[in-house]
Amino acid sequence: MKVWLKKILWLFAGLGMVFLAFYLSIYWGAFGKIPSKEELKNLKQSVATEIVDDQGSLLGKVYIYDRQAVSFSEFPPHLVNALIATEDTRFYEHDGIDAKSLLRVFFKTILLSDKSSGGGSTLTLQLAKNLYGREAYPVFSIVINKLKESIVAQRIEDLYSKEEIIELYLNTVPFPDNTYGVESAAFKFFNTQTKNLTVAQAATLIGSLKANHSYNPRLFPERSQLRRDVVLKQMNKYNYLSTTETNQLIAQKIKLDYQYFSPNQGVAGYFRAKVRQQTEQIIQKHKLKQANGELYNILTDGLRIETTLNKPMQLVAERAMKKHMSRLQSQFEKGYGNNAPWLRNKVAFNWALQQLPYYKKLKSQNLSLTEIKDSLNRKQKVKVFDWKKPTVKNLSILDSIEHFSKFLNMGFVAIEPNTGEIKSYLGGVDYTYFKYDHVSQSKRQVGSLFKPIVYTAAIENGLAPCSYYNPSAVTYTDMKNWTPKNASKKNNESEHINYSLERALSESINTIAVKVLQEVGIDKTIEQAKKMGIQQELPKVPSIALGVTDVKLLDMARVYSTFVNDGMAPEPVFIKTIKNKRGEIIWSQEQQNKTNKKEAAFSNFTRQVMLSFMQSTVNKGTARRLRTTYRLNNAIAGKTGTTQNNKDAWFAAITPKLVCLTWVGNDNAKINFSSTVIGQGANAALPMFAEFYSALSKNKEFDAITQAQFEPISKEVKKAIECDDEKKDGLFKRIFGKNKDEKTFHEDKQKKKKGIFSWFKKK
Repeated sequence: MKVWLKKILWLFAGLGMVFLAFYLSIYWGAFGKIPSKEELKNLKQSVATEIVDDQGSLLGKVYIYDRQAVSFSEFPPHLVNALIATEDTRFYEHDGIDAKSLLRVFFKTILLSDKSSGGGSTLTLQLAKNLYGREAYPVFSIVINKLKESIVAQRIEDLYSKEEIIELYLNTVPFPDNTYGVESAAFKFFNTQTKNLTVAQAATLIGSLKANHSYNPRLFPERSQLRRDVVLKQMNKYNYLSTTETNQLIAQKIKLDYQYFSPNQGVAGYFRAKVRQQTEQIIQKHKLKQANGELYNILTDGLRIETTLNKPMQLVAERAMKKHMSRLQSQFEKGYGNNAPWLRNKVAFNWALQQLPYYKKLKSQNLSLTEIKDSLNRKQKVKVFDWKKPTVKNLSILDSIEHFSKFLNMGFVAIEPNTGEIKSYLGGVDYTYFKYDHVSQSKRQVGSLFKPIVYTAAIENGLAPCSYYNPSAVTYTDMKNWTPKNASKKNNESEHINYSLERALSESINTIAVKVLQEVGIDKTIEQAKKMGIQQELPKVPSIALGVTDVKLLDMARVYSTFVNDGMAPEPVFIKTIKNKRGEIIWSQEQQNKTNKKEAAFSNFTRQVMLSFMQSTVNKGTARRLRTTYRLNNAIAGKTGTTQNNKDAWFAAITPKLVCLTWVGNDNAKINFSSTVIGQGANAALPMFAEFYSALSKNKEFDAITQAQFEPISKEVKKAIECDDEKKDGLFKRIFGKNKDEKTFHEDKQKKKKGIFSWFKKK
């Protein structure tokens, strides 16, 4: 017996020595460095950056880990109670280590090879695991990780109070849907802050910690509710809840208010992408640094970006867009019927095919078109966009081209003209499927939207507002016999009938726009366009009067803002301030504006004349359906725009407090509208603004915008624009005169004339 006893004692001593050596090797870093107390004192967790609207409402986040840190004081007691009751009932009694649990894991794993021996971790051990993760080792992986975590846990307990440990834990622990920390989880699943979580909501989130996928309340509501009820019963067991309260809560179903904060989903996806891009540019340009000298990182440093967007207005715009664009898409497809250009092997289809990088790669390998198409015809399951409901289809790349090429796209922006602040922003119909931003990136032909620039330049350079022009078509012999024509055949043959500038602009008469351009000159018109906000080079051709040039939508928003901003083109503003996670302002737009001096692009006389002309466009011109169809009686001026090939449709709406620009068209350069009836600005673009502004007008929250009125025009302007819409030639001219049907356009052949109102133009 003594011999056997000695052997057993020596065995245990040997095992003890082995364990001690094993433990010390881990402690000294043989299996990877263990963070020191100094490092644990200065824990730096990756924190998500928040993007908020002009009222502080959360729009979305930018992150590697979706996490927001909150202090222990913001945790409601029932949240902490649910955590303790479910995860670590002896939390306030132990020093972070459950020795019995660790010995069980060690002996069962080594001696019995039982991989199910895990469990029994304290909150402090879980915190250590959450902070530093686990590594894979060839043998004894779980034991090594558990021992490393126990060392870290002891150091944490030495450095932090129990409350601080709970704070660190709840700010670190992973919740469902790639969400880290309870604040982010509270926002994502219940659209509330941690401090406002109810008992049932807190229990739901704590319950998900056991398995954050299996107990995801969005994916598995019934399973999540059963787990929530377990948490509630644990709270009752440890006297945190009465039996009556527990039963009442168990009877309630989980009610989610889920918020999508991923880059591709949620409200204002295009705007958030633009804000992220601008923030990164601001950080680089202004060298915004942290205390340690490193530049701020938008993905990890928990910035708070306060933007100009108004979330309620953005939601109105998104609903209006869906209503209009789904309806227009149906018109668009019916207009083509079986002759749709996006169908397989049509010109537009082949053009889209040839733009694919994969097609170009296959082409470079000298494969035939048949071989390339065979390669692109392999089917797989793809989630595709549809106005009714996104669906999963079994499609090849060729099928996808045909499917996506048919969809119209759009751009819409609502800008505050006196500040340049962007209040609503839609870069396309759906950011998840169409990433290209048609507000800030895309350049499209602006069509008749350019005409007000021509008229502005003419009036600013002395043309009298009551000037008259004959709308008949003219051939310009020095421009390769170019003959611009009007949409209405009647207007092309209106001999001896002359239209006022107001009528010509409100009815968007092409021939008169070119004649006005000839009067003022191309150079002066281009100079005027640049003063009004168009930043790119413009072609020096007479067809510029008809908007043949490609311009960004955001630049056109600047142009139209000048008419209600004292003639000044505002700089579009997306971001008001950027704060660090301590709430300190590290950059502000207000500070930048102090260095920017602006000059008016034209006189107040010209501004009031043009604003009056464009009110006529709404009251009796091409945009009159705002009054007749949509019954909008608000103060609105505007201009429709349609390109001659029916490829682009525009509408610019000017109101006293808000300027709105809409573009609609197809991303495929070979696809246009089948007819002007469908593709004209009044049909394809104007209804977007109409639906948007109608909804705003019904909401008293926006009364300051929708009920605002244009300022009264001056006596001089009122007198200057008092004239009939049309004027007949005199008897003598009708008998003996004839409007020229041929002219030249060269500016050096023009005689510049100044009207009697030129003395009003004070720069």
